[in-house]
Order: sequence, then C-alpha cells, then structure tokens
Amino acid sequence: MSTEIIAIGGYEEVGKNMSAVKVGKDIVIFDMGIHLDRLHIHEDTYIEKMHSLDLIERGVIPDDTLMREVDGKVKAIVFTHGHLDHIGAVAKLAHRYDAPLIATPYTMALLEKTIKSERKFKFENQLQILNSGETLQISPEITLEFIRTTHSIPQTVTPALHTSEGMIVYSNDFKFDNHQTISSPPDYERFRELGEKGVLALIADTTRAAEPDQVKTHSEKIARIVLQDIMDQPLQQDVGIIVTTFASHMERIQAISNIVSKSNRKLLLLGRSMERYCTLAENMGLLKLPDHASIYGSPKAVNRALAQANDKRSEYVLLTTGHQGEPDALLPRIANDKTVFEVESGDNVIISAPVIPNPLNKANRNLMERRLKGKGARIFTNAHVSGHAGREDHRDFLRMLQPQHLIPSHGDLEMLTAYAELAEEEGYKLGHNIHLLRNGQAQVFNKK
Repeated sequence: MSTEIIAIGGYEEVGKNMSAVKVGKDIVIFDMGIHLDRLHIHEDTYIEKMHSLDLIERGVIPDDTLMREVDGKVKAIVFTHGHLDHIGAVAKLAHRYDAPLIATPYTMALLEKTIKSERKFKFENQLQILNSGETLQISPEITLEFIRTTHSIPQTVTPALHTSEGMIVYSNDFKFDNHQTISSPPDYERFRELGEKGVLALIADTTRAAEPDQVKTHSEKIARIVLQDIMDQPLQQDVGIIVTTFASHMERIQAISNIVSKSNRKLLLLGRSMERYCTLAENMGLLKLPDHASIYGSPKAVNRALAQANDKRSEYVLLTTGHQGEPDALLPRIANDKTVFEVESGDNVIISAPVIPNPLNKANRNLMERRLKGKGARIFTNAHVSGHAGREDHRDFLRMLQPQHLIPSHGDLEMLTAYAELAEEEGYKLGHNIHLLRNGQAQVFNKK
C-alpha cells in the first residue's frame, strides 16, 4: 500500500491552499482556501453568488477537478485555521465530497458562517469539532491528531495523520510564539515526540522562507509594546486616532482594545469583516472587549458611527478594515472622502499590518498613505510582527520533527526553493527527500 500527497492548490502562490493525502483508498483533504490576489479579493469581499467553475478559471479557488481521477474516497476535510486562504473556498468545493468537515471550535464557527452565506450550492456535509490535543479515527488506516500551535488567528492547529504507512504532518500556517495572550504556546513537547516516533513527510508553509535574513519571527509581545508606545501620547491629545489591522487577528485586536481601555476613549470596531471575526470571537470568550467598545458591520451602522466620531474625534478610537488600501474597504474610503469622517491635520493613522507583496497591493497602499498624508495625518506603519515562521523557526521545526521527506507549500517557486535551500543546510537533498510540487502534481511514497 502506498501513500500519495496531492498538491491541489497553494504550490504556485501564497493562498488557495488545498492538499490531499491518500493512504490506500482513503483520502484526507487539508484546507480549501482562496487566492486573495485574484479579483483583488480581501477580508471584506463576498463571493457567495459566483460559481465554482468560474472561480477556478479565474484562479481564485483551487482546481480540485483533478480529484475526479483519483482512485479513492475522501474520508475527511480538515481545516488548520480560519483565514480565507485556508477556508474561503469551502462552500464552493466541500459539497462535492461525502465527508465531514473537521476543525477547532473557532475555525468551525467561521466555516459555518461562510457556508450559511453561500447562494449557489447546497451543503450537507457533517460538521465535526476537534480540539487541539485531541485525536479522531478517520478510517481503520488513519487517525487524525490536532497539535497546538500559534499563528495570527486563534485555535490554529498543526494536523498529523497517523497511518499504517507512516505519519504525515501538515503545517500551514504557524509561528513559534510563547507570549500570546489568547493562545497558549505551541506544544513543542508533542512535536518532539512525533519526531521520535518517526515522521514520513512534512508539508510545510514557506511564506517567509525567501526573506534574506536568518530570522526568528518576533512574538506578538513585541507588537503590543510598539502599539503602546505609538498610541500613548495621541490618546491623551485632542486628535483623531484610526488603527487598521487584519480583522481576524484577535491577538492584535485584543492588544489595541487593552490599550484603549486604559484611556477615556471609546473603541469602535468598523467593517464587515471586523463584525464577522470579532463578534464570533467575543461570543466564544476568545476576545474580551471593554464595555465601551462597539462593533458595526453594515454600511448604515458604520456611517452612523463615523458621523458620531467625526463630531467628537477626541472621544473615540476607530479600528477599521482596509490596511492594504483596497478601494472598497473602510480606511481607503475614509482617505478618499467617501465617508462622513474627515481626516484632519494632526490625526494619527496606525497601520498594524504589512503590505502583502504584490504590485496591486503596493500601489493601493501607497495611494492610500499619500492621500492620508495630504490631509495632514501622521502615519505609523511599523506596528506589526509576522504570523509566519522565519527561517530559524523552520530550522527548529525540522530538528523537532526530523521528517524523512519534505514537501514545501504555501508559496511561489521562489519561496518553495528558498525552503529547499534551508532544508539542504539541514542535510536534506533536492530530488531525493525534498520534493517540489506544482499545483496538480503528486508525490507517491511506497512502503519499503
């Protein structure tokens, strides 16, 4: 009996993640994400009324039509965390498979929200929650284990498939952060135990692998300190304060909330995706907002809140969507005078997110910043740390797991190759036990 790893999406780009592991005739699918760069899709974009085949043709979601030719049955669809590049295509693709969806509680809540808003396809898959540290028998040959890790969204896990043919670890995405306030540190001890037991193959996120420096990703603790330093003086002044970050980044949003709670200002969380992610997190007890915080998602509610803040800007902090400069998101609309809130000279805009590196994002972000500066705003862009592992984190992970084979993923060719070069420093060899796949390709491991 052989083990086959099928690269469906995310092996030529950052996003659109979807992989399948086939053991005998049993198949487990990991993730069903969208490619946020295509159609300039972002956290506030809705694709419910679009057809899956059209989205596949445009490169927005993985082309899983290749699974029709795979001889086997999908037993489970497993999700690592709730980012759109990992769950955004679930309502377009999952209905094709008679298999349960398996995820942690917060990820499952986000999946349910995505599924309920779908307009094209009927959805009948079973939903099954699995917490980190728990296992689930998928088939007689496969047991799924969720291992606790950290990322920039709560309840991220690293799944491991324990099979009769060997162990497969799927690690998209992760960072090693020992100082988050919502999430506990990664389960390093369990990763080392898996390495001692023997890992056949590791499918690994390569998002930061091509960055030139030998870095270890900083903890969210660093971002909290930077935000505190940036916001301390403006909170005491008669000026407007706008902060923008990823709507799914609960650690960052919690840090901002905690800082604002120590001032006399009220916090307004504004935007559809802010409402989607934060309301769920607050209801589940993951996010603890101060009593004076309010969340508004609908355009009318957002406009009312902006009008109120515009009249009394020293009484509020606005936490908005739009950190990439996406034209239809809230902060760019404020910058473009398309809302009732008017940026004034001396206002502070804190962008707690990096530019996602593609030409369109860079152009939009640059345009937004120039327009804000033109209105006299002071802009801070350094209040961020990555949610992805740096090169030295990857090195540590390889030494923990000691996998026999490596399959780099979640990146373009430059990132996959950079990861391969790092692995070669650790004794692996390209073409021997490092396997570079493209979307639609597969790697087969035959039991010796």
